[in-house]
Amino acid sequence: MTPYTFLLYGRSGSGKGTQAQLLIDYLKKKDSKRQIEYIETGEKLREFAREVGHTAHMTGRIMSEGGLLPAFIPIWIWTNYFVRYFDGDEHLILDGLARRPYESPILDDAIRFYERKNPYVVHINVSGQWATDKLLSRGRPDDNKIDITSRMEWYDSNVVPAMDYFKKNSYYQFVEVNGEQDVQDVHQEILKKVGI
Repeated sequence: MTPYTFLLYGRSGSGKGTQAQLLIDYLKKKDSKRQIEYIETGEKLREFAREVGHTAHMTGRIMSEGGLLPAFIPIWIWTNYFVRYFDGDEHLILDGLARRPYESPILDDAIRFYERKNPYVVHINVSGQWATDKLLSRGRPDDNKIDITSRMEWYDSNVVPAMDYFKKNSYYQFVEVNGEQDVQDVHQEILKKVGI
C-alpha cells in the first residue's frame, strides 16, 4: 500500500477529530506495519504553549484570550514536526493545517517536497447552523453563541479560501462528504470516496 496523505477540513463541530481517529484505526488494521502521523495543529499548539520560554508564553496568552496567532507560529509547529520526525513512509493525516489562504501554498510546497503521491483533501461539509447547534450542545465554556458565531464567520472568510486553493489544484484529489449524518456513515463515505 502506498502511504496515504489526508488533509482534513471542516467547521468547528463537524467531527474532524473523530473522523481522523476512525481513519487512523482503519489504516492501522489495513496496513499494520506502516506508521501513521497525525498532526492536529490545535493540540500541537496547546502542547507548545505549556513549554517554558518567551514564545511559548506569548502563544499561550494569545490562545487563552481567544486571539489569532501570527501565521508563523502554526506554520512553524507543523514544519518543525515534519523536519524532526517525518521519515517519508508514514500515512499522514493533517488536521488544522493551512487555515488561512496564504498558508496553503506553504503546505503545498511541503507535500510536494516530501513527494507525497495522490494527496486527498477531505471536506467534512456541515452547515453553520448545524455546527452551531452541535457546539452549543457540548456545553463547554468557550462554546457560547458569540464566540461560535465569530468562529463560523472566520471559517467562511479564511478557511474556505484556504481549502479552495487545494480544491482548484489538480495535484490534489478533493473529496466532499456529508458531515450531517451518523459518525459511522461519515466514515464509510470517506472510505468509499477515497477508494480504500
